[in-house]
Amino acid sequence: MGARFSPISTSSRRNDLLVEIGADMDPTNTTERFEIAGKALGEARRRNREEDFAIIIEGPKDKAALILLGFEGPIEVVNRGWGMDKLAAYLYETYGTRTDDRRSTMTLLMDWDRTGGKLQANLRRRLESFDVMIDEELRKVLMRALKPETRVVESLGGLAEALMPHMDIETTIRKEFE
Repeated sequence: MGARFSPISTSSRRNDLLVEIGADMDPTNTTERFEIAGKALGEARRRNREEDFAIIIEGPKDKAALILLGFEGPIEVVNRGWGMDKLAAYLYETYGTRTDDRRSTMTLLMDWDRTGGKLQANLRRRLESFDVMIDEELRKVLMRALKPETRVVESLGGLAEALMPHMDIETTIRKEFE
């Protein structure tokens, strides 16, 4: 909430975000890290809107943060008073195991703290027992790119001003060619 980050033009070397996230990210470059996080969120938001790609999060504050970032598709809250077995069965019945083109139908986006990690592993294990394909790349990218700023999904809403300029992939591509 207080700090402001200025948007930068997108570098062409960042075309394949999820493949390149590891080795060449400069942990001291805040603008680059927010660009990487924004692009990952933008792709997840696009799939969420256009493909009914479900985002599975911990609680209502996480959902509010994603809505603030423009997510309009299915967002499922883990902490709804159900047991983990019932939740896993519901997710399996609602979203299936994978898309027709063999892609995941959901991503698990638990906080990247110890509790979130345990919850992520527990739910992943239960869903995999139903042969559900899970996408965990968004969480991995956010965990690495936003590590000093936050460790929880609900804080993404407070970082919206810095992330949103990088989330609109079509606008980003147009800026590259101007």
